[in-house]
Amino acid sequence: MLITGESGTGKELVARALHYNSLRWNKPFVVENCAALPDELLESELFGHRRGAFTGAVDDHTGLFERADGGSIFLDEIGEVSPTFQAKLLRVLQEGEIRRVGGRQTRKVDVRVIAATNRDLEAEVEAGRFREDLYFRLAGVSLHVPPLRERPMDIPVISKMLLEKSQAQFGKSLQGLSPEALSCLEAYRWPGNVRELQNEIQHILVMGPPAGWVGPQHLSRRVSQAMRRAPEPSQGPSVAGLEGTLRERIETLEACILKESLMRHRWNKSRAAKELGLSRVGLRAKLERYGLEKIEALPLEPKRKAASAR
Repeated sequence: MLITGESGTGKELVARALHYNSLRWNKPFVVENCAALPDELLESELFGHRRGAFTGAVDDHTGLFERADGGSIFLDEIGEVSPTFQAKLLRVLQEGEIRRVGGRQTRKVDVRVIAATNRDLEAEVEAGRFREDLYFRLAGVSLHVPPLRERPMDIPVISKMLLEKSQAQFGKSLQGLSPEALSCLEAYRWPGNVRELQNEIQHILVMGPPAGWVGPQHLSRRVSQAMRRAPEPSQGPSVAGLEGTLRERIETLEACILKESLMRHRWNKSRAAKELGLSRVGLRAKLERYGLEKIEALPLEPKRKAASAR
């Protein structure tokens, strides 16, 4: 399997999800960053070595492919390996067997290989920097992880998870991110993707309040100012560009107004209905009429709601 995407998008998390939701879930899952080691050390780390194979090899060493037998191995930054090592890796994928450095015997292994890269491997193949046969072996199943800026709907969910997971470590008891803070997070471009978002959450936990809700004033300056730099949202089609009968044009405008109001209130139907002077039943009927009823709201203040329920 081959996972592609920009740095920091969470490719390793995707690989772990694939492993632990597969039939190999109860077998080993091992990880190696291929860009972190030169060829000689990478070969030893993956395939193992015999005692005396090279200077410093004082004992036999079991490689990651043997340790992952029956399970999965995640090879991160696969696009960084040299052509020489690509040939060695290709043989493992073709034959399903490895040979330790300095050894003579081959060993059969049953391992699912999940590779990841932030490079365009098809372009690397065309440029002659990556073996075509190895690319097709790795890309039996390909999955692209989009950058965070292309999936802003994930930002509230990921931010909430990161905040809840890390605040105990920093001795904080925060209720969550306010709608205004979430709007700033969604407006920011996140060139560092999820890794940068994680750093921003840590900034909040270090510099923010010990308790209560996180507001825009608790974000880093570059993120809190994102709303000012963000372009104005489209207000839907202009009246001059509408076609059809008067009724059809009014319905088009009404659907745009409904969608715009819901987006501003983050699909909170109660708030949108109140703003538009509608009952929830009336709003629901209009959403069904215009095909907008399938989009569900994100719970912005779950703890506050739970507290009020109690």
